[in-house]
Amino acid sequence: MGAVYGYVRVSTREQNEDRQIMALNERKVPKKNIYIDKQSGKDFERPMYHRMLKKLRRDDLIYVKSIDRLGRNYEEILEQWRILTKEKKVDIVVLDMELLDTRRGKDLMGTFLSDIVLQVLSFVAQNERENIRQRQREGIEAAKLRGVRFGRPKRTVPDDFEQICCRWKNGEIIGKEAAQLCDMPLTTFYGKARKFRD
Repeated sequence: MGAVYGYVRVSTREQNEDRQIMALNERKVPKKNIYIDKQSGKDFERPMYHRMLKKLRRDDLIYVKSIDRLGRNYEEILEQWRILTKEKKVDIVVLDMELLDTRRGKDLMGTFLSDIVLQVLSFVAQNERENIRQRQREGIEAAKLRGVRFGRPKRTVPDDFEQICCRWKNGEIIGKEAAQLCDMPLTTFYGKARKFRD
């Protein structure tokens, strides 16, 4: 039996990894062997995952909470599974799906069944992500039709904006003072002043 590792990935810095870490702690994964990436699935640069890959040796064991932690889409998940099981020759346990435990059924039938389940689950994971994106797009479109505006609210200029701009332009006050008089950030003031001038 080799070393035991755990891999955790959350898509944004705001997401909490506690649920995944608790699951790994229950399996007694040493704290020093838990690798955590907080990266968007979009760019998928995973420095800690790659660091873990370099440490892996034959017969090591990796725990992941769910199959979609391994990749951002169907092809990526299958590719990482192949690298881990065929090239690195390590075992993987997917905690949310007991059928995906490569320690069981090392014979041809066990490998075959594990590969089929992996393909199905990878497809389901990608399909669910695409459905979520579709629902988000539909929700945004529906909100726009209802008149909901997205992005930062437009900052209004004060009634005396023209006089403040003239004072700034004539060198009577500096940009920072002009921005304070308008109650807006300096970059916003410069942008509004440029539009006003144009």
